[in-house]
Amino acid sequence: MRGAKSERAIETATRRDGGFVHGEHVVVACSGGPDSVALAGILAAIAPRLELHVTLAHVNHAVRPSARQDEAVVLAAGAAVGIPVKVAALTGVRKDEASLRESRYEALLEVARGAGAGVVATAHTAEDQTETVLLALFRGTGPEGLSGIAARRPLGVGVDLVRPLLRWDHQALASYCHLLALPYAIDPSNADLEYRRNAVRAALEALRPSFPGLDQAVARTAELVGAEQAGEDRAALRQRVREVLGESDALRNVDFEHVEAAVRALEAGGSGRFFMNSEVELTIHGGEITVRKSP
Repeated sequence: MRGAKSERAIETATRRDGGFVHGEHVVVACSGGPDSVALAGILAAIAPRLELHVTLAHVNHAVRPSARQDEAVVLAAGAAVGIPVKVAALTGVRKDEASLRESRYEALLEVARGAGAGVVATAHTAEDQTETVLLALFRGTGPEGLSGIAARRPLGVGVDLVRPLLRWDHQALASYCHLLALPYAIDPSNADLEYRRNAVRAALEALRPSFPGLDQAVARTAELVGAEQAGEDRAALRQRVREVLGESDALRNVDFEHVEAAVRALEAGGSGRFFMNSEVELTIHGGEITVRKSP
């Protein structure tokens, strides 16, 4: 069923903020799980507007009995969204988490180069970002560790790694798959608490009922710290908007998304009125920012 509000929202946000450049050739890393299958569907939906060329890539680790089933799920998902699939099989790889991750990225890099693609996209989510930031904290970290998973970074010469779903959670992506009737598989190794990330994941599951929005808050913090560390123009614009609001004693109770709307207008050279909350109106005209508070 296409046209659902939640479906349009995730597609629109990914097209706008996913970090893709018009006309790019993108390889989507697809494990067969709901997150990566949803990413495949999202990329298929937004590809015409951005003129993206999309290929699915599945890396068969061959470390569990369901590996062939995962591969079949990816082939079915590719057929469902109309995207060709490339499969890379790993052999002779150590089965520890770090070795598998390194080999997986090497395989994805080779697929991208073979396909003439300049981008590999993975379906890391807000929960993944939370886990990464917490694991960095537990090891002891500075601002670089707090920035978590980068939205875009080099993977190899001529190929970038993009994570366009860092603001979205697993439930939203599973719902997306259900709306489009896309097949997916569940990785049984996610329940193995011998992996430190899985242990953190289990603890977070217990915390989320008491802290709604936990993952979105951590993802937002990581994005802000990462942008500041990289000296991005958007970080400077965010700071400018916040300073103007602060000078008018109007920053209290202004949420991130309202600030981002103003930042996007400044980036585009646009003008407009933005209601930060029920009492604060921010106006942008000719690059100048003014604030008006209700009496």
